[in-house]
Order: sequence, then C-alpha cells, then structure tokens
Amino acid sequence: MKKLLSLLLAALMVFTLAACNSNGDNSGNGGDAPADVKTYEVGVAIYEFNDNFMTLYRNEIEAYFKTLETDTVKYNVEIVDGKNDMANQSNQIDTFLTQGKDVIILNLVQTSSAEAIIDKIVAAGVPLVLINREPLGETDESYPGIVNNPTVCYVGADARQSGTYQGEIVAELPDHGDINGDGKVSYVMVVGDPENPDAQYRTEFSVKALTDAGIEVEELDKQVGNWQQPEGERIVANALTQYGDAVEVVFCNNDAMALGAAAAITAAGRTVGKDIYLLGVDALAECVEMVNNGEMTGTVLNDHIGQSHTAVDVAVKALNGEPMDNYYWVNYVKVTKE
Repeated sequence: MKKLLSLLLAALMVFTLAACNSNGDNSGNGGDAPADVKTYEVGVAIYEFNDNFMTLYRNEIEAYFKTLETDTVKYNVEIVDGKNDMANQSNQIDTFLTQGKDVIILNLVQTSSAEAIIDKIVAAGVPLVLINREPLGETDESYPGIVNNPTVCYVGADARQSGTYQGEIVAELPDHGDINGDGKVSYVMVVGDPENPDAQYRTEFSVKALTDAGIEVEELDKQVGNWQQPEGERIVANALTQYGDAVEVVFCNNDAMALGAAAAITAAGRTVGKDIYLLGVDALAECVEMVNNGEMTGTVLNDHIGQSHTAVDVAVKALNGEPMDNYYWVNYVKVTKE
C-alpha cells in the first residue's frame, strides 16, 4: 500500500511539473511553445483606391509591413478607401481612433482639411504619418501642424522637382519642343487637382524649366483632369480638335492622365516623337514601356517603393517610441527612352 501511494505521489509530481512547464516560461528547452506576440494596429487611409499610383503605393505598404514581422512582432494593417470624399475620410479617421489604432498613415483627400484631421489625431495621442499629399502653410512654407510636432511627419517627394524634370526633358530635345519652328513651344496642360500642391507645382515648374532655359512658351489650353485617365483623354481630344497641329507638347500631372492623352493623340492621327510630345509623372510600368517604344516622350519616376517603405519605416519608429523627423523626402528620377 505504501509502495502504491509512493508511486501515485511520484506520478502526481511529474504531472504537476509538466503542467507548470507548459504554462510558465516559454523560453525553456525545446522551444515548442510560442513566444509572446505583440500585435500593432495600423490604420492606412488612402484618398482613393481608383488611382493607379496610390494602388501601387498602398499595396507596397501592406507587403512591406509583412516583411518586417517577426516571431514576436506582428502588424495588423487595415487600409480604407476615402473614395475622394473628405467627409467619408474624416469618418474613417474617427473609426480608426475609436478602434484604438497604434499609428495612422494618411493620404489626404483634401489638403485644405489637414488642420482639423491632424489636430484630431494628435489630441488622441496617435502617431501620424502623412503621405503623398503635402499640406502647405499659408505662404507655401512648411505646414505648422507638422513642424516641431514630434508625433506628426510627412513622407513624400518634392513636386517642384517632378515638374522641373518634365520641362527639362522637353528642353533637352533636339528641337527643344518647338516642332513647327515658330520660335515658341505651344503646349496643353492637363492638371491633376488644382487644390493639390503636387499638381500646382508640376503645372508651374514644368513650364518654368522651359522659360529658365530661355525658351518662349505659349499656353494653348489648361484643364483639370482630376488625375483620371478618361479625363486626360477627353481634355486632350478637345484641345487637339480646337488647336490642331498648333499643339506641340502635352504636359500631364500624372501618368494616368497621360495614358488618356496618348489615346486621344492616336485617335487624332498624331504621332508622339514626330509631330507632338507627351509627358507624364509616376513612371507606371505601362508608361515606361511606352517611353521605351517612343509612344511617350518621357515620364518622371515617383518612387512609390521608396516612399511607401520610408512611410512604413517611420511608422515603425513611432511604434517603438523613437523620435521622428518632420519631413522625409524621396527624389524623383527622369525617365526617357533608353
């Protein structure tokens, strides 16, 4: 009887030790038990999913977060579509804050609404990474809601550079864009969004690069295409109907509108590189192929990989309690025929 009792006690001790080992230290020999995992909640608000460039950008954000995950750190990334509606996006930010997101990455629908949204997020104590659309101060200085705010930053590219590069591509052509030899470059400008600083700078600095090079210019038409391919096609088709062969250069604030412009140019019986030039921005894969095939004069690489990775890296720094700079810049790159 005593021997049986001793065996039962020994078995009980073994069971107790095993139970303690399975529910206690996860770093014991064998490493079969999972380590504690910290999951960060990340909210990403995009102005509109129906945008070629921002589709590449948001997909890269999600993919890059995955590459940064470890056995102990995970990122639960929720990406929402603002549908180009500021009220809708404001509601999405409210939902993010209610859900307790640990960090927010925001591509504003309207930069004019930056102050209210930034103040709301800052008041909630949530780090904010603004991307792609830079809010400006009243005198085009750095936005006061970003400067000296340790929990807010902007990641983007200087749109003045992209516009300058468009103009320089034309200025560097053998005829400097003056196809008909009348001493001036006659152009059509397809604008993304007149409220957006990127559109404003690309519009201004593409032409400025020509005038700075001593080239006379003539604006035949300037219309708003809202970054959309169908609008680019409509605007350029109308301009070619109205001005005909007088149109020598078509500047588009992005590649989506340039794709539409290319269709209109073909439909009008014009040939890029022969009797008209076409410029875009973003270096979408199909546009780079068109440049190499001579179907576009040039585009400018808006580095969605560099920008998205920087935005994620900065967001992770904020999650780790590390200080952020207020501005992070990624350079544009000229893309012309190889």
